[in-house]
Amino acid sequence: MAINVKLDRMLLERRMSLTELSDQVGVTIANLSILKTGKAKAVRFSTLEAICQTLNCQPGDILEYEPDDSAA
Repeated sequence: MAINVKLDRMLLERRMSLTELSDQVGVTIANLSILKTGKAKAVRFSTLEAICQTLNCQPGDILEYEPDDSAA
């Protein structure tokens, strides 16, 4: 997939665990884990907004587009 999720790095930079993020954002650990590992097929804007608000970051700090060269 051409979208990379950098949630792990943001959590490390903020010295926050996935459990703490889950508690503050109101999203289950399981769903955050799916997002963190890049296995999510979609993310709600409300969830992205809550994550960004909690981590004090921009969506681009969490999501990155990297073109897939093999598709060309």
